[in-house]
Amino acid sequence: MTVSIFLYTRPLSPVHRLDPRAKIWAILHLFGLGLTFNHPLYVVTILAGVLILAWWSRSMANVWRLRYILLILMAFSTALWPLFITGPTEVFRWRGMQICLEPLLYGAAMGMRAGIFLVAGLVFLSTTRIEEFTTALTRLRVPYPVAFAISTAFRLLPTFVGAGTTIVQAQSARGLELERGSPWSKMRKFIPLLIPILIYAMRTVNLQAMALEAKHFGGRGKRTSYLEIRFRPADYGVIFLLTLLCGIALFWRVTGHGAILPRL
Repeated sequence: MTVSIFLYTRPLSPVHRLDPRAKIWAILHLFGLGLTFNHPLYVVTILAGVLILAWWSRSMANVWRLRYILLILMAFSTALWPLFITGPTEVFRWRGMQICLEPLLYGAAMGMRAGIFLVAGLVFLSTTRIEEFTTALTRLRVPYPVAFAISTAFRLLPTFVGAGTTIVQAQSARGLELERGSPWSKMRKFIPLLIPILIYAMRTVNLQAMALEAKHFGGRGKRTSYLEIRFRPADYGVIFLLTLLCGIALFWRVTGHGAILPRL
């Protein structure tokens, strides 16, 4: 069975058709919503909304691929935060260590906050092509070398992952048993596989550098792009709606709601 190493999904949804600049502002607003509250009831509501957005944008397949990471983040956050902060309501005491209710709830909220960031990022990567992201950054007055470096990082990572997967499958077909033995022996078997991956990476970077020099990268003059993006009424509506929600959430938090502990 072939597993796709790319996050961009098809078929297209209404979120795919939004202007990439609107999606950049939208993900920043979603991050802001996640940072506003630290009460688990408020944070789980935002997380549910982001999951509904992932379902609507047909990105749930990518979210499901990272479900274990999401669950581990939540579990570790809930377990670790009570070890570092205290609250007024003691739940139990064990060997001189006090566990309180408020830090437990705060830890759960922090885990769900990390889930909001993860799911929102997956929705953005699932609905936005790399060239759209690069064009949006340049239209937002980000220097082109910076935008190009960010887009190159997004492009090279799936390429290297794909090369590593091909090399591992090729060696397994030649009789290399990577799944047998202790964890230490498995690590030793994977170390020789890093050599062809590093060689492939250096060759790819070198070829890209020569291609950029041949195309006079960094030269002066106005840059053009074959991809044309423009705002439509739906983009303005999304920005207005999320800005309004962030304003309401910030006002709600300032007035003393949505906080289990007086901290961010």
